[in-house]
Amino acid sequence: MAVRESYAEGSMRKVTLADRLRYRFDNTISRGTVALIGWLFVLLAALVFAGSLVVYATGVAPDVDGRRPSLLETLWLSLMRTIDPGGVGGDQGSWPFLLSMLAVTLGGILVFSTLIGIIFTGIDNKLDELRKGRSFVVETGHTVVYGWSPEVFSVVSELVAANESRPSACVAVLAEKDKVEMEDEIRERVGKTRNTRIVCRTGDPIDIDDLELVNPHEARSIIVLPPEGENADSRVIKTILALTNNPNRREEAYHIVSRMREPENLGVARMVGGAEVELVPVDDLIARITAQTCRQSGLSVVYTDLLDFGGDEIYFAREPRLVGRTFGEALTAYESCSVIGLRTGEGRIRLNPPTDTEVSAEDALILIAEDDSAIALSENADPEVETGAIRSPRPRGEDPERTLILGWNDRAPTMIAQLDRYVPPGSEVTVVAPEGAGLPDGFDEPENQSVSFRAGDTTDRRTLDALGVPSYDHVIVLSYPDGFGGDADSRTLVSLLHLREIAERSGRSFSIVSEMLDDRNRELAEIARADDFIVSDRLVSLMMCQVSENKEYAAVFEELIDPEGSELYLKPADEYVEPGVSLSFYSVVEAARRRGEAAVGYRIKAEAGDPRKSYGVRLNPKKSRRIEFARGDTVIVLAES
Repeated sequence: MAVRESYAEGSMRKVTLADRLRYRFDNTISRGTVALIGWLFVLLAALVFAGSLVVYATGVAPDVDGRRPSLLETLWLSLMRTIDPGGVGGDQGSWPFLLSMLAVTLGGILVFSTLIGIIFTGIDNKLDELRKGRSFVVETGHTVVYGWSPEVFSVVSELVAANESRPSACVAVLAEKDKVEMEDEIRERVGKTRNTRIVCRTGDPIDIDDLELVNPHEARSIIVLPPEGENADSRVIKTILALTNNPNRREEAYHIVSRMREPENLGVARMVGGAEVELVPVDDLIARITAQTCRQSGLSVVYTDLLDFGGDEIYFAREPRLVGRTFGEALTAYESCSVIGLRTGEGRIRLNPPTDTEVSAEDALILIAEDDSAIALSENADPEVETGAIRSPRPRGEDPERTLILGWNDRAPTMIAQLDRYVPPGSEVTVVAPEGAGLPDGFDEPENQSVSFRAGDTTDRRTLDALGVPSYDHVIVLSYPDGFGGDADSRTLVSLLHLREIAERSGRSFSIVSEMLDDRNRELAEIARADDFIVSDRLVSLMMCQVSENKEYAAVFEELIDPEGSELYLKPADEYVEPGVSLSFYSVVEAARRRGEAAVGYRIKAEAGDPRKSYGVRLNPKKSRRIEFARGDTVIVLAES
């Protein structure tokens, strides 16, 4: 044991002064470009000082104006030789002096060439670092987008439109994707962003350190996009958790907007985010619009126009001159705005309240307007109404309806349940989908319709011919999830083309409504001449952007799609006013008011296939503008049924 201890003591290396100096030098060098430049300047100063000291001490320098040069003059002379190597060729004097200047010049060449190389390397490394997107975003009042999916292009495009009135705006995107690739894709898909700067950073949205790269503490709003693939909801919940529980978080509440792909995860997300997060009800929104649109084509265009920042939008406005007047009187108080409800002093949203509801001083009107600058009371206090053209309500008998659903996804059960609220008793729903699709356990049996399933490929013409498609009143084509294989929109397009040909051969009219995932495929699918297209992801993205701009919009949209409240409907115009009669939209508003409804626009059937004319939809028209309705035209109203 003593031998081993003695050997260990004898073999232990002693740390010398040279080791310590080398260690400190290595640590300094490892600090990067700035440290290297500092050491080179130290080396250059030592070289100049040493050379000058030798020349001055030995007195070998030639005289200047008949006198010996001072040490300062000698230092300057040596420094100029290191900076300008060409000057050494013109030196005169003794050989010791010339050799000293040559040594200083060679040392200067070595130092400066190394310095140039280090500077260029440092610049190159900095550019690489910037390309990696790891620098901190110094912005305030910006919008932060966490995550990357096809929705990001719709979101960024809408935020750019929303920021048009701001002199300088910024959208910061953080995702696990190369910064340059993100910027290139956004530039290609979104185009010019005008006064909005798009800043991309590479990082993991569930990592607390990466989250702070885009400075969420100074952000006006935060949008969390669910990624593609599995466990999308868990990633969103983790991101919200990382934001709200960040030890460095700001004191005031965040304004976070997101959505859940699975409805059962909504409760967990709300528990994690609390009052700081607004979740868009994706499935309810798309399912309800699909169920309504299959019976009244054009509703998705109305929602898109309402949610799109490029068209008419929802605003809140207090109008002291309307205090004490009724909601029915407020309906015709604006020329260029459509009143749809009230926000009470307690913050409650009431869409289309009873017409005799009195507007109080604490209430704010909820209205549709092109811009906040267009919100102004009409100068015409007594607008002309063609009372003779207004028709009285007449009860309508409804026959049972047959609906064919081609395809299947997670929203289908909700859509069937929503459709049951509108169809008469005795109606039927037939679902054609691949093996494995079907209603989930615990699904309540519909009251007004029966549901039957058939296994089959909806892109197969033989399957469609065997269904007797012309016998159905409505056909809905749903997008497939990834699990059924193939591109969802491509399969939808094939089904639509088959359906259009079947309709033309049979000569029977039935409505065709299709769900699309990518808005770019809508133009391609228009050759199938379907009655309506529901671009699900775009609608959800638009709603998220609206809520990110104003948190109160969430309550309005939630009330708008609530089955218990008033909703948007497209009803035949000839039920409200006489067709073929020229009248103002004031008359239409009055006709709807008498039924306890709020008219907000109309749709011209002759223009339903023209995308340049918004598929015939006129949302929030000027009320004094005269119009003559034809058979098949519809009025857009907010009503309970």
